[in-house]
This record gives sequence, structure tokens and C-alpha cells, in this order.
Amino acid sequence: MAQIKRMECQLEIKSSADKFFDAYKTKAQLMPKMANQIVRDVKLVEGSGWDSESSVRQWYFVAGGKLETCKEMMEKVDDKDRTVVYKLVEGEIMKAFKSWNSILNVMPMREGSLVKWTMEFEKQNDDVPDPVKYGEFLTTWAKNVDTYLLNV
Repeated sequence: MAQIKRMECQLEIKSSADKFFDAYKTKAQLMPKMANQIVRDVKLVEGSGWDSESSVRQWYFVAGGKLETCKEMMEKVDDKDRTVVYKLVEGEIMKAFKSWNSILNVMPMREGSLVKWTMEFEKQNDDVPDPVKYGEFLTTWAKNVDTYLLNV
């Protein structure tokens, strides 16, 4: 019987929670500029806008040293809790996983913010390794966006 597993990674950043959350929520089209070493390109392929729920975006990114692509849908946005749920609908990741959600939550701290990524996934089979490289990708992406935001 398959089960949904969770993997979390978190990091402290220097940017404000609101500014960082806004970058992910409304500025996906700028991610190749903000994190150009790991996010190569992004295209809006479905939906009324970059920041609308149910919009689908095609991402080109580097994880584990390999260029990959995926389509994700911004499934749910909670402005009050600074949380976004992204559901993957297509891509290399889906060859190994039956389902995949990435959940971003940004919490303000006295100085800076705490960024927490939660990956919820169901493996295609028991031989599929845990998605450590995607956790590393999400952490590196957050660090790159933080650095960018501090320098604009």
C-alpha cells in the first residue's frame, strides 16, 4: 500500500517574510534572474496570470547537477500565513513519484525570516530514493532569491 511521505527543509534568511513570499507568489517570471544558476527558465502555460491560483508554469531547472523540467500548478495561496502549495503535474520528477506537492511557508523572525519547504510525495515504488536532491534544490533556490532581494 502506497503512502504519502513528507520531507522538510528550512533555512533562515535575511529578507523580510513579506518580500520573500511576494517574490515566490507574484514574481515567478523573474526567478531565472533571481536564481540564474539553478532556475534556467520559466513559462506560463495555462492560467490568467503568473500569480493566479490554478496557473500552470513550465520550469527548467538544475537539480543534482542535471537540467530538468516540470510543470507545476499553484494550487493554493494563503496570504495570511504566507504559504503557497505547488502541485507538480508533469516532468522528470513524476517518473519517480506518483504525486508531488511542494509547500512553501515563510515566517517572520525578529531579524529576517524562516523559510520552510515541505515536500509531500508518493513514490512510484520502494526502489525510488528519497528526494534529497530536490530538497537541496529548494534550499539553494531560496538562498539565491534571498541574496537577490537583498541586493536590489
